[in-house]
Amino acid sequence: MNEWYKLILKAKVSVFTFVWILLFNCPLQAQSDTTKTIIITENKTDSVRMRSYAARFDPQRALLLAAVLPGSGQVYNKKYWKVPLVYGGFAFFGFYIDAYNDGYKKYKGELFEVISTNSRTSSSGFSEGQLRTVVDRYRRERDFFIILAGLWYLLQITDAHVDAHLKEFDVNPNLKVRIEPKLSNDAWAGTHGGLALTFRFKP
Repeated sequence: MNEWYKLILKAKVSVFTFVWILLFNCPLQAQSDTTKTIIITENKTDSVRMRSYAARFDPQRALLLAAVLPGSGQVYNKKYWKVPLVYGGFAFFGFYIDAYNDGYKKYKGELFEVISTNSRTSSSGFSEGQLRTVVDRYRRERDFFIILAGLWYLLQITDAHVDAHLKEFDVNPNLKVRIEPKLSNDAWAGTHGGLALTFRFKP
């Protein structure tokens, strides 16, 4: 039983670390490549080219693709490196959903056996009251990871939709935006890593 408690604790630590890095540790920062005054002269040819390029990436289409098949919205936006992250997240949550569901079914079966045979303990050595507690715990943990998997599904849809909106930045020579790894030093939290949405302005 102690091994299962260790698994529960390890799973919670892993998932909160995973979600914290990907969801709550993405600070916005603006960076400038020059301290000079930036003067941008509009070029009609470039503007037409940027609008034409951006029009090829429809945010609604990206959203629909990601909703139908997770990861396809990222492929549509030509962000192929995000696809392993999408499916890696689903694999991560799916592993713990399966593990907790197996434990739930195992101890639920033992509970029914104890009730039907009027036994004092199950084959695992637990009483009826202990089994009810264990079954409830495994059910809660399984449902918790199911909810997180649903949030991950919604997150990849949102990412595909927003990424399609930002496609104009990919061809604008004066404004670039990208997501980059970032390490920060904080007096309270110490050194921690995450992702940063970086804007670069060029004259």
